[in-house]
Amino acid sequence: MKFQVNRDVFSEAVSFAVKLLPQRTTLPILSGVLIEATDDGLTLSSFDYEVSARTQITADVDEPGRVLVSGKLLAEIASRLPNAPVRFSTEDNKITVACGTGHFTLSSMPVEEYPTLPQISDRVGTLKADLFSAAIAQVAVAASRDDVTPVITGVQLEVSQNNISLVATDRYRVAVRDIEWDAGESGVESATALVPAKTLVEVGKTFGNSGEISVAITSTDERELIAFQADKKTVTSLLIKGNFPPVRRLFPETVDNFAVMNTAELIEAVRRVSLVLEREAALRFTFTTEGVTLEAIGSEQAQASETIDAFLTGDDTVVSLKPQFLIDGLSSVHSEFVRISFTKTENPNKPGPVLITSQSSKDQPGSDNYKYLLQPNLLLR
Repeated sequence: MKFQVNRDVFSEAVSFAVKLLPQRTTLPILSGVLIEATDDGLTLSSFDYEVSARTQITADVDEPGRVLVSGKLLAEIASRLPNAPVRFSTEDNKITVACGTGHFTLSSMPVEEYPTLPQISDRVGTLKADLFSAAIAQVAVAASRDDVTPVITGVQLEVSQNNISLVATDRYRVAVRDIEWDAGESGVESATALVPAKTLVEVGKTFGNSGEISVAITSTDERELIAFQADKKTVTSLLIKGNFPPVRRLFPETVDNFAVMNTAELIEAVRRVSLVLEREAALRFTFTTEGVTLEAIGSEQAQASETIDAFLTGDDTVVSLKPQFLIDGLSSVHSEFVRISFTKTENPNKPGPVLITSQSSKDQPGSDNYKYLLQPNLLLR
């Protein structure tokens, strides 16, 4: 194999290919990047049986071929090469990478032992990449990071003919975002896919500026996977098996008791007052017609409180919330104002979850279909 390729293009392609690979793998061969050179250019791929990445780039190919090389090492080398064309060649089991005055010799890995990349279904739908990327960022923050319960470490994608919903929960909160999507000629009228949150976050970052992204859900050989494609890049992910909890039923139809505040003011106040809190402690919020008062009882040495403007509809309310969970929800509300609604339970002395939604102005609800439900801390009410 022998080819020459633009340094920046090659570096970006290698970085993309290795981005989703795990830091450690039980099979060393799965840490490799497969490089295939043909008359049409280069294809770089990675696959660890759960996630795959594949990208195509332009190159001047003198000798076609296939080679497998350590992905992390090649990515580090490519990112530090001088600004000059990259010359790549192989001989026996040795790989030579030359660029400007830099020269590297690497050992190839046994390409014949590398697994076959998953095949992608032709049944695809499309959606706007920027909306999808924003929705992922809004929802994935609520996914669990505890691998003990894998089913809630994912984001549930719920597909219909012209809408796709993203849902995530870690038992303490639930985030939901609906966006438009075009099922096209795929014939998919309804489908669900539980995608690992970490993978989906990388998909959002990678394809956020791609204009349009194609999505396909495939079932082959008892393996269910989802594929994302744009800009000659493809990411596939094995879906998480199991039943996602029916969290949508937790959202109320209407809420009569709510407060509207400036989003940035509330975030800053929460950050200031929570400085005195011990880890995992909650802030107490008292909502009245005069505003909302935040109180932190940290220790004998430090307490804090602050009052900011709030426009209350309904009864005065006291609720305790974990500050970081609250900030996660507030930061995902992409509007100047935010509405915090207070749901009810059968026990009048026990507050229900608070519902966080966007607010276009003091009087006008937002229209981005984002909802964040946060369970209060009942011990510190």
